[in-house]
Amino acid sequence: GRQAQEDGPMENGAGQEPGVPEPPPSEGTSAPRPPRARPRLVFRTQLAHGSPTGRIEGFTNVKELYGKIAEVFSISPTEILFCTLNTHKVDMQKLLGGQIGLEDFIFAHVRGETKEVEVTKTEDALGLTITDNGAGYAFIKRIKEGSIINRIQTVCVGDSIEAINDHTIVGCRHYEVARMLRELPRAQPFTLRLVQPKKAFGEWGWGLLCFEPPRRRGERSPSCLFNHL
Repeated sequence: GRQAQEDGPMENGAGQEPGVPEPPPSEGTSAPRPPRARPRLVFRTQLAHGSPTGRIEGFTNVKELYGKIAEVFSISPTEILFCTLNTHKVDMQKLLGGQIGLEDFIFAHVRGETKEVEVTKTEDALGLTITDNGAGYAFIKRIKEGSIINRIQTVCVGDSIEAINDHTIVGCRHYEVARMLRELPRAQPFTLRLVQPKKAFGEWGWGLLCFEPPRRRGERSPSCLFNHL
């Protein structure tokens, strides 16, 4: 899989300008057909905690995608932590990567509550797998069962890591965050400031607001680069 890069292209078929026309034909030959412009593809999107359906188009990278979603729902692009395809759940197997199909439904997970946890590194590995959204936020992709982090019930998959010991890491890539955590000394407590994705009101009532499109036959889930800790 490919990590969605801030400046990397997204394969979404966004409208492109027609190519430079060929020189005029010489006398006695038929005129070439004019180049055909690609149609602008329109994608459906919702906020994962519940919202009306919006439509976006014309993006070529993650930052532009977040900007389009933010414009539709009148929020700041920095409110978006990550996106999943075809499910509103915090499902790390459905993370938006570098490819989007025309029938894919984009769900944007936005900032919810902020929480701080104190962690004591009693082992070299914390038991975290970290990825990032390609636009400045690193978040928890997986928690190893029985690990240090697994024993802290308030830390969840999907939580964005905003700061380590009051040192902000917004704007850092996943491997940079992984290195910082790996270099923390053992037996010395440290603090993680986390931001969890916003949850639907009442949780169970979410399905009344929007639906989860069925998975298509042969559909592959995009994946992101990540680091194990």
